[in-house]
Amino acid sequence: MQTPAADARIWIDKQSPEPFRALNSVALAVRAAAAAAGLDRSLVELVNVRVSQINGCAYCLDLHSQAALKAGVTRQQLEVLPAWRRTELFTPAECAALALAESTTTLPDEDTLQHGYTLARQHLSDEQVSVIIWVATTIGAFNRVSIMSRHPVREREEHR
Repeated sequence: MQTPAADARIWIDKQSPEPFRALNSVALAVRAAAAAAGLDRSLVELVNVRVSQINGCAYCLDLHSQAALKAGVTRQQLEVLPAWRRTELFTPAECAALALAESTTTLPDEDTLQHGYTLARQHLSDEQVSVIIWVATTIGAFNRVSIMSRHPVREREEHR
């Protein structure tokens, strides 16, 4: 019997498919809740990309950057997303959602967290606030699955 290399990663989504299917079910429920709350798909994808940037998940960044473009996010918005506070390219609702997503992801000190939450409450309904927190939580879980599994980012045809 051959022993795997000590540095080899286990693709936990393949090794334990039931929890991964459950996580996918959560993601589908969150997507439906976002639509029901009136959140545009582009806003959801901005949150997915921003949380993936913070967590450093290359696989999710690749996947959700493409989804964001298809949903209507501009390339310029994606390029400046890490510095969204320093631009005028995002609506007040998008800024509120991004601040809330960042707080959900990083769990900063209470004053910073409350500031993001207060901003969100000014521009988003209670249902939308709840869904944004769920979007950030769910993509954060996927980020961890992909990072811990070392899911590869494959070069797309456009780059060849």
